[in-house]
Amino acid sequence: MYEFISGTVSDRTPASVVIDAAGVGFELLAPIGAAFPEVGEQATAFVHLVVREDAQTLYGFARREDRNLFRVLLRVRGVGPSMALGILSGLGPADLVAAVQREDLAAFTAIKGVGKKTAEQLMLDLRDKTPLLASLAGGADVTPVQEAPAPAEASVHADAVSALVSIGYSDKEAAKAVDKALKHLEGADLEAVVKAAMRG
Repeated sequence: MYEFISGTVSDRTPASVVIDAAGVGFELLAPIGAAFPEVGEQATAFVHLVVREDAQTLYGFARREDRNLFRVLLRVRGVGPSMALGILSGLGPADLVAAVQREDLAAFTAIKGVGKKTAEQLMLDLRDKTPLLASLAGGADVTPVQEAPAPAEASVHADAVSALVSIGYSDKEAAKAVDKALKHLEGADLEAVVKAAMRG
């Protein structure tokens, strides 16, 4: 139904972005670390709409290829939108392709909600699609993004917990995982802390 939304970024969290398009604010759930511009800047998000009885949810991606990769994941049996977003948040496009090529089940089971059976199903369904996956991941992270100054650790902790809760962790699980990650990542940025927390 929707291909993309263009407008001004009015809000950002680690796992979402709000785009003001002609006076309408669209909240998009996004992979952690997605390269959207800062608040106040212009952005285009490639979107996927999920309609359920109790909700309509928009998922947003900085690249069309990432959105299409998300759709490939949705075709895997047992993988829904939240899990697909968690996989892209925990691995990223390039690492996802590498994990499939190496048949690295551990890379998938390290992600919240992905058990051994689902990881095996991912391998089974994606094994023959590695050329497609590689083409979709090929342009990922090729444009360097200027890093913002590292925020205070307390802010990183709160934002990291919020990001993990948004992809299915309980508050307690998220706080524990972030505490553990921060012990080994002094001064790390938010994305690094979240990914380390997801790996345990």
